[in-house]
Amino acid sequence: MDYDVLLDRFLAHMKIYRTGSEDTQDAYRRDVGRFLNYLKENDYASLQDVGKEEISEYLALLKGGEFSDRELANSSYARNLSAIKSFYHYINRYEGIEVNPVRLFHGASSKRKLPEFLTYDQIETILNCYDLQNEVEVRNRCMIEVMYACGLRVSECASVEIKNIHLQERYLTILGKESKERMTPFYPRCGQLIDYYLTFSRPKFMKGKKEHGYLFVSQKGNKITPRSIQLIVEEAAEKAGIGMHIHPHMLRHSYATHMLDNGADLRIVQELLGHEDLSTTQIYTHVTQDRLKKVVDSAHPHAKKK
Repeated sequence: MDYDVLLDRFLAHMKIYRTGSEDTQDAYRRDVGRFLNYLKENDYASLQDVGKEEISEYLALLKGGEFSDRELANSSYARNLSAIKSFYHYINRYEGIEVNPVRLFHGASSKRKLPEFLTYDQIETILNCYDLQNEVEVRNRCMIEVMYACGLRVSECASVEIKNIHLQERYLTILGKESKERMTPFYPRCGQLIDYYLTFSRPKFMKGKKEHGYLFVSQKGNKITPRSIQLIVEEAAEKAGIGMHIHPHMLRHSYATHMLDNGADLRIVQELLGHEDLSTTQIYTHVTQDRLKKVVDSAHPHAKKK
């Protein structure tokens, strides 16, 4: 499916049959274009392959700031959702595509939603479910550990280059939003696992293939895609018996929450996450505060007294 052609036809239709301004047209082009680029980058060959879970994953990444420098405001989120709904209305009516998973979604409420994260024990349960004698499971474990150890976005994880990994000094450098480079240290166990993956697994995947320098590769030796990482994370939760749907951005949320829980300075966490605006990082302090309140409410003997 040629998503670019589909987008052009949708925009032409909106220009003819709607009375929106040039700004509205630009917003449709930007918001729907971002959604279609996400589908292309994650190897969705057709809109028929996109269901409720895929829409949910995209909207979670969108709201959480995966495609921008900061978490999306509710008004911007609502605009994006409205644009995607208009797009689906068009393709259902004029392009012969019957699926419309986006109809089940509603705009964000005025109350700011706190990021979803995993507990430390849940993270460890996932990491410990892998067989480190199997090259594919070593890669998958290493991928998840690196995302959690460094607070990476899924796109950043897919783009880590071997030349930017410094095992002795225990840090890696990545290009984040707007090609801004940042340094992210990692703990010793993560470094040992990267070394093991580079020695044990990656050479088997790259045998007979042209070297491209990316850390994480498919079993065919190609650069791993964000969509593949998403599926690997989902399968990890099922394999570990976590009992909840998880997505890669939850590892980044967990990283930030656990760092602040253990006394890290807010501005340091901002720098490690690559947030342009401190207010984006501050939402994780609300997560910590919310958890503390719940502990007090459930454990303090006076909490239930009126």
